[in-house]
Amino acid sequence: MSGLKVIDIGPFIHGDAAARQRVARAVDEVCSDIGFLVISGHGVSEALVERVRTLAKEYFDLPLEEKLRLKMPADRYRGYSPLGGEALASSLDNPSPPDLKELFSIGPVGRPDDDYHRFSQPPNCFAENMWPERPAGFKAAWEAYYLEMERVAGVLMRIFAVGLGLPDAYFDDKVDRHITLFNVTHYPAPTSPPLPGQLRAGAHSDYGSLTILKTEDAPGGLQVQDKNGAWIDVTPIPGTFIVNLGDLMAEWTNDRWVSTMHRVVPPPFEVAERSRRLSLVFFHQPNYDTVVECLPTCRDSSRPPRYGRVTSGEHLYGKIAKHRQGAEG
Repeated sequence: MSGLKVIDIGPFIHGDAAARQRVARAVDEVCSDIGFLVISGHGVSEALVERVRTLAKEYFDLPLEEKLRLKMPADRYRGYSPLGGEALASSLDNPSPPDLKELFSIGPVGRPDDDYHRFSQPPNCFAENMWPERPAGFKAAWEAYYLEMERVAGVLMRIFAVGLGLPDAYFDDKVDRHITLFNVTHYPAPTSPPLPGQLRAGAHSDYGSLTILKTEDAPGGLQVQDKNGAWIDVTPIPGTFIVNLGDLMAEWTNDRWVSTMHRVVPPPFEVAERSRRLSLVFFHQPNYDTVVECLPTCRDSSRPPRYGRVTSGEHLYGKIAKHRQGAEG
């Protein structure tokens, strides 16, 4: 068991109005409670997932000096981030040792070459992706996976709209030029105990609208914090994806829905040799100029707006700057 509720989104994609409402109500219930769920019925090929996972492992097995040729530039979030390159807890101003992970990240694929995309604010939201020379087929597989996640995220945003009492297309023009990041994160098997307080991924909440996660069952995994502050282990279920809300969705909904703290813990050292883990993480982020403010169905006289207005781009890149600086500190 994953420890999270499993929701089949297939009836929303293929069913009638009543089926769509049932799915949306189930999602609303979970998002109001813990903000994490597991989805089936998504239509993503397991063969594609395995192809990306296999190529990612081959990439991370390359010599460090070769991976560092594509080290992330300071002015954009593209390419390779080495072990200890981030401290996610710092995004919430909680100092911590650097996280025990490395990752490779890409952004939007197949975007038009026009002024909106060239001159984004903040800059480089649509920077060119960086691709390794090997393994063969890396670029094609990652782009195919990105586009599939883009499709699933679009379905989820429509489910969210219905669940929030809005027209199903409400979010369409707010995410049609999204600035989503797709990371494959590698948690290598540790060869020494962690520093005090050091995690594979420090406790944090995600930044955007939603996250779609595909991970592996290995020691030292994902934990989600419940409303009582307890940490719940999440075990992946074959054929499903884990979905969680980000901070922007919590702000959009005036905290009707929750962006929940989560972390990835180190394995017990006695099983460290079999704790290697890969996570495929699609951080869905609205258009850089989308203004996030309280939705009309999430406020009334007894529940006034709790947040101001923020654009998706400034929110995302402010958070990234913090988790990068935290690792450097």
